[in-house]
Amino acid sequence: MKAMVQISYGSPEVIVLQQIAKPSPGNKELLIRVQAAKVGPSDCAFRKGNPFMIKLIYGLSRPKFAIGGTELAGVVEAVGREVQHFKPGDRILGMSVKNFGAYAEYKCLSEESPLAVIPDSLTFEEAVGVCDGGATALTFLRDKAKLREGQKVLINGASGAVGIYAVQLAKYYGAEVTAVCSGGNEGLVRRAGADFVIDYTQEDFTKADKAYDVVFDAVGKRSFSASKRVLTAKGIYLTTAPRLSILLQMMWTSLLKGKRAVFATAGLMQNQSNLAFLMELANNRILNAVIDRRYPLEYLPDAHKYVETERKKGNVLIWF
Repeated sequence: MKAMVQISYGSPEVIVLQQIAKPSPGNKELLIRVQAAKVGPSDCAFRKGNPFMIKLIYGLSRPKFAIGGTELAGVVEAVGREVQHFKPGDRILGMSVKNFGAYAEYKCLSEESPLAVIPDSLTFEEAVGVCDGGATALTFLRDKAKLREGQKVLINGASGAVGIYAVQLAKYYGAEVTAVCSGGNEGLVRRAGADFVIDYTQEDFTKADKAYDVVFDAVGKRSFSASKRVLTAKGIYLTTAPRLSILLQMMWTSLLKGKRAVFATAGLMQNQSNLAFLMELANNRILNAVIDRRYPLEYLPDAHKYVETERKKGNVLIWF
């Protein structure tokens, strides 16, 4: 089968097309013929081995998992003899958060992995798109912030893969949403449900007079120190950036009763219930996929290059 294999850490060119053996499912595994996968900042970070924590976890000189990619959608081709809840022919959304492997024509996943059946109303690409940012946004807003109706939330990076679904989910939970993005993306975030829009090229939201119950930095660009000025007395700052500073701030602010800083390894916290919930919202068009560009599998390095421009809107996907 065809697979995009990462031969070392480095530039997008370290990912090369190779022919490798097709996997066979174990007793409790599904063999999925992949139809779509996503590329995001976390995939680029893994490719570069930056931050250094990635190399400490996945290999110092080269990644121990040579095929990257976590979110995928496809068709179940075969199942192990102990699989109970899925069958050949099922259209499946899945996340391979432990050993990656989405950038290949076939992938085996345990039946206990984050998996969900894709509704007939959704394409493979739409399912992957909603899962890409939606799963992360759901973990931060629902599980960490406990977002409630009537609260005020600001989303920094609102037009990105996490931010655009954070806007939609925040509206679903009844919040008033202020979206921070470039002026050119105002229409996009307003269609997603944003009540107010701040053009970051014209205005610094950390210097505004308005206070928010939640500030969600979906792109990891603004610090807790800068953002806490616009938090309410018990407001929560959320960030997707795994920096040492935020971990220290989390520990310190958790001891206090005021403003708090929160980070979560959202990818490792996903489960079948979350994916099924996202598919339900997408099936009912409460969540709508926002797809910027699509690349064929062999053009994966080009997809990485585009993601690294930091100008993408919503999702960048790989098709097979």
